[in-house]
Amino acid sequence: MESLWLPLTLFCAFALATSDALVKRALANHNEFLILWLRLLFALPLLLVALPFVTVPPLTRDFFIASLVALPLEALAMVLYVRALKLSPLSLTLPFLALTPVFLLVVPFIILGEQITIAGGAGILLVAAGSYILNLNEREKGLLAPLRAIRREPGSLCMIGVALIYSVTSTLGKKAVSSSAPLFFSLCYLPALTLLLTPVALWGGRRELKTLATGGILRAAVAPGLLYGMMFLSHMTAVSLTNVAYMIAVKRTSLLMGVLYGHLLFREPGIRHRLPGALLMLAGVALIATGW
Repeated sequence: MESLWLPLTLFCAFALATSDALVKRALANHNEFLILWLRLLFALPLLLVALPFVTVPPLTRDFFIASLVALPLEALAMVLYVRALKLSPLSLTLPFLALTPVFLLVVPFIILGEQITIAGGAGILLVAAGSYILNLNEREKGLLAPLRAIRREPGSLCMIGVALIYSVTSTLGKKAVSSSAPLFFSLCYLPALTLLLTPVALWGGRRELKTLATGGILRAAVAPGLLYGMMFLSHMTAVSLTNVAYMIAVKRTSLLMGVLYGHLLFREPGIRHRLPGALLMLAGVALIATGW
């Protein structure tokens, strides 16, 4: 069963990348807060289909503590992510998501006591380096452009915060799943997160609420939502089968898939200069898969 974590994580990355690509298309015409909230909302029916097959496991104190701490942090990360995209160029913000696997070299050990092998750690660093390079804009001045922009680009600081928070919430999610069951935790966590973000979305998207039913935003959010639900279920199952750091590092291949979507769907230039980053990520995944 443990060997299933890798294909599950790769599917998780594919579902996330596809959902993100569809969200990107929807954001061209619709409010970002409403789109991201509706993506969560439309993910719920997929989880509810499985409700008759779910049994309530014995719940420990760890489950409630991990869930209650993770929920507000996850909501904060989503708000910061939207702010980062709005405040600064993608090329100066997305590279900092590469910090999540780096933070995960430490955070799971502190919270869960998880240890990684030397080969696994090297693979994580390769994935992090590759995802950083992958998102650099060839028109920017060198590899250190995002780092030099931290002081003048508030979106960069927001994304660093997102990377750090995700390392904590991923670890807490693993703790909650280990204290319950993947499907049960998904059915509890995702609706609670959607509810928590509802006032934020309704306030941030208040100008578009009048056209919610007729403006096409509902239709634009259905497919991203269903894919996000698939991502969430596969994420929780995969993270229960292996170390958090390995799972999240492999999940970061969604950035590589996102680059391919950008080239194929949005005709984004610069696919060639992203090749070194892609190769580093693939090498890292291979090292994790064979050496952990």
